[in-house]
Formats: sequence, structure tokens, C-alpha cells
Amino acid sequence: MKKKTLTEAFDIKPVHNRTSELTDYEIFPDKTLLDSLRNQIIQNIIDDKIPKDKQLKDYINDEIDSTLEGYDLSNLARSHIFNLIENEINGYGPITELLEDVNITEIMVNGPNEIYIELDGKVLKDESISFINDEHILRTIQRMIQPLGRTIDATNPMVDSRLPDGSRINAVIPPLSLKGPVLTIRKFRKNMTNIEDFLRGGTLTPYMARFLEACVEANLNIIVSGGTGAGKTTLLNILSSFIPGDERIITIEDAAELKLGQEHVISLETRTVNYEHQGEITIRDLVINSLRMRPDRIIVGEVRGKEAFDMLQAMNTGHDGSLTTMHANSPVDALNRLESMVLMSGLDIPVNAIREYIYNAIDLVVHIERLNDGRRKITSISEITDISNGTLKLQEIFAFRQKGLTSNGEVDGEFILYNYIPKVYNKIKSQGINSLKDIFDE
Repeated sequence: MKKKTLTEAFDIKPVHNRTSELTDYEIFPDKTLLDSLRNQIIQNIIDDKIPKDKQLKDYINDEIDSTLEGYDLSNLARSHIFNLIENEINGYGPITELLEDVNITEIMVNGPNEIYIELDGKVLKDESISFINDEHILRTIQRMIQPLGRTIDATNPMVDSRLPDGSRINAVIPPLSLKGPVLTIRKFRKNMTNIEDFLRGGTLTPYMARFLEACVEANLNIIVSGGTGAGKTTLLNILSSFIPGDERIITIEDAAELKLGQEHVISLETRTVNYEHQGEITIRDLVINSLRMRPDRIIVGEVRGKEAFDMLQAMNTGHDGSLTTMHANSPVDALNRLESMVLMSGLDIPVNAIREYIYNAIDLVVHIERLNDGRRKITSISEITDISNGTLKLQEIFAFRQKGLTSNGEVDGEFILYNYIPKVYNKIKSQGINSLKDIFDE
């Protein structure tokens, strides 16, 4: 008889409320017995060994009763054990409730007893949950990616995709990972979708928000730079919301994370190689193809390779208003990395010509950082003002300067508006946008 998958086997409602902040083994201290119970029930479900006359919920309860006979289980302990098993069947194992917690922005599984979360910008070890072993982690990974049409095994030991809610999932298993399966999930922030959220969180000032909105409406080409987890994609999503609704927007990403509210949006996603190592579609392929799709705006989720040249070429040939992100430690570093990426394209282009290309293409570099206290700030909004002796010159328009830390550990600093009229201000006014007079003219 064909074995059932866990998805095919269940018929009970999911339970997502955490029963306790205690660990699995503080609820029930016999680790070996608890792990054995979990494995036994799950394997019986997969092997289709549940009696035909018994509901799955009743079967789980009966197995708990028979396996833990003689133990004086409290209602809390019993509910917790049931939820552990139910989450294996109807959810994503031990991390089910972490995925449901809207306050958790990242989940990192480094090993069976090494689960870390990002909460309020800080990375913490979650001692309340654990996996049984490496096989348990692998089984959970496979359960998550199977509906996405992805596979992971020894011949294809790495996967990068997105869950139905938009969260990014990355998994690496041996032989690439030396310590066992590693799972990282960057959750999609449903509660951080407009500029007002950034304003309330102190990420930028009202002047900065109005300036960025005007820049997007005026079709300026913008790079959002920052480190891992700084909030680049979230900021890109917010900037994209300023694009007028009557424009044709094409988004290009490795794993679609952008959630645009406009009606005329085409979302393109890369494709990895299949088992025959064929069929790969890269960011560069999609950027080149997007130029044939009559775009008003091209938004590249992240530029990090040869596609940088094609993106710059698009910006220089009438596709103004393009937006993208890149990993960089500063605005200057972003331009240096962009230059290096163009050199990776394999074209024999002199460095000075590349810099001239960047100068003519890029209007703004917006740099966002996650500070020591976990909060995110736009620390610089800069424009390229000149190219002198082959060197690109950046001028800051807005900045955040850190002074130190407060007594409760929060970053102490201030936003700065420089006494400077940006070059891009003329571009903004030439588009009939006069909403910034009180910032620059006065």
C-alpha cells in the first residue's frame, strides 16, 4: 500500500496558541520517551497504520494515554504534548507557533536544540522548543518546500524560495552544511507596509518621507543599500507604493517578496536548475526580457551580479524611475560594489566608462541600517553630484548621526537635513512636483 504523506493523513483543526513558555522537556521531563512518542505517532501516520475506525484526534489521545501510562499529567502538559504532535501533522513541526507569531521577524534553526529568533530587532535563542534530531529538521524542511515545487537532497542540497504568505525560506543540508540541516526563514512583515509605519517607528523623519515620495513620483532611479536584515526589501516595497497607479510595473526577484498595491504589476521570479542542470533563469535574463515588455518601471528586488550592467543600461535608455536594492555597508560602498558587478558582466568596458554610466544612471542612494538596539534607521540619503578625475562624488541630503546609547540601551542620535539644495530637486520640480518648497526653497 502506498504510504501517505503527512498532508494527506491529517483531519484535525490546527492549534497555534502556545500553551506555555516552558520548554518541551520542562513540561514533560523524560526527553527520550517524549521524542519516542512523537516519532512513533508520526511514523504510524506516514505508514498508514492508524485503525480505520478511529479518528486521528482520538488516535493521538489514545497513544498519549498508553505511552505515558503511570505519569501524572497535568492538563497543561497533556495539551502541550498533543500540540507538539498535532503541529507535526498539521503544521511545520516545532516552529509552527513561531511562524504564527507576528512579532517574530526571523527564525533560524542551526540544530535540533539551537533555534534562534529575531524579536524587536534582537536575535534571541528560543529555549522553549526543540527538534528531535537532524532527520526531524530535514523532514520539516521537506514538508515546507514540497508544495512550492522545490526539492532538497544530497544532489540538490540548497533551496531558496518563499512560503505562500511571502516569507523567505532558505535551507542548506549536508554535504554543504557540515553540522546538519540549517533552516532560515525571514518572515513577511504584514504590519510594515506603508511609510506611516516607518514614521511611527522612527526610521525616518516626515521631511525625508516627503522627499522620497517626490523622488519616486518624479521617476528618479534609486538604489536602496544596507546590510543583511537592515530592512532593504521593506523599504523598497514602501518606495514602490509611491508609483502612480496608471504605470506598468515589472518586478524581478529571486523569491517574490514585494507586495505592490497597484493594479498593473507583472511579477517575475527566477528559476533554479533542474536535476539535469538545465532550465536556469537568472535575474539578468529577466532584466533583459523585461525591456521587451513595455515597462514604465523596473524594480529589481536585489542586484548582486552581472545583471547590474543591464539594469544600468535600462536606466540610461529611457526607463527612468527604476528601483533596486543591494548589500553594502555605506552609500560609497554601494557604488563601489555596483562598479564591481558591472565588471563581472564580462564586457570589456574601461572603469572610467563604467563610472560615467553609473553617474548618468543613478540619482539617489538610500542607505538603511539596523542599529545596535535593533531599531532600523535610514542613515543616509545621498545623490551623485559629480564625476571628477574618474571618481564619483556623493553628497548627503539627509543623514542620521549616532551620538551614543541611552541608559536603557537605545541608540541616541539625531536626523540631519544639510543646508544644501540637491541637484535632483530640479528634476523633481521639472515634473511639476512642488511639494518640497518648505524644505528647500525656504
